[in-house]
Amino acid sequence: MAPRFIARQLSRPTGFFGRIMGRLMNRHNAKLNSYAVRQLEVTPSDRILEVGFGGGVSLPSLIASAAFVGGVDRSRDMVRRAKAMFSEAVSAGRADFREGNVEELPFEASSFGKVCTVNTIYFWSSLDAGFAEIRRVLVPGGHVVVGFVPKERMDRMGMPADIFTSRAPNDVVAALRKAGFSDVRIERPKPTTPWNVMVATR
Repeated sequence: MAPRFIARQLSRPTGFFGRIMGRLMNRHNAKLNSYAVRQLEVTPSDRILEVGFGGGVSLPSLIASAAFVGGVDRSRDMVRRAKAMFSEAVSAGRADFREGNVEELPFEASSFGKVCTVNTIYFWSSLDAGFAEIRRVLVPGGHVVVGFVPKERMDRMGMPADIFTSRAPNDVVAALRKAGFSDVRIERPKPTTPWNVMVATR
């Protein structure tokens, strides 16, 4: 498949190929997602938002562990899929999945104690706007966890720049601090791990 087609499907999985892409994302991102979720340190009373849940690989563990899980995704198909897969939790008021963008999150201010997003920042139109919105929906003292592959590795994939923006760790740290987050740190299971997980406090 051409890089442009792949980039579009990664950005907004749609239709038959979107379902395939969702499964591939779950498999490819499993270790990064699992590590990011561990950084959330989920408790039974937590209200958690996942931005860009895609194939939903993290949703089962989050729903099983937290009081409430919200999800936002750009793909209408992925939102429908999540609602169907987790219909019991949705009906019980323990989960809510909505179509939307990080730059304009469809949730009220101070709605969540923790926010997680993995492999989505490449598709944000603005890191500043995205982190400002995440800060808005977090309660004071809440945490955000951001997982991504750094620019030096992502650039090797040759994705089209009009769809896919690779991000340098320093730029992500700067954007988090500019949005008002503190205690920003980078976590990786090993020094040789090819991806980063950033944790910051509102």
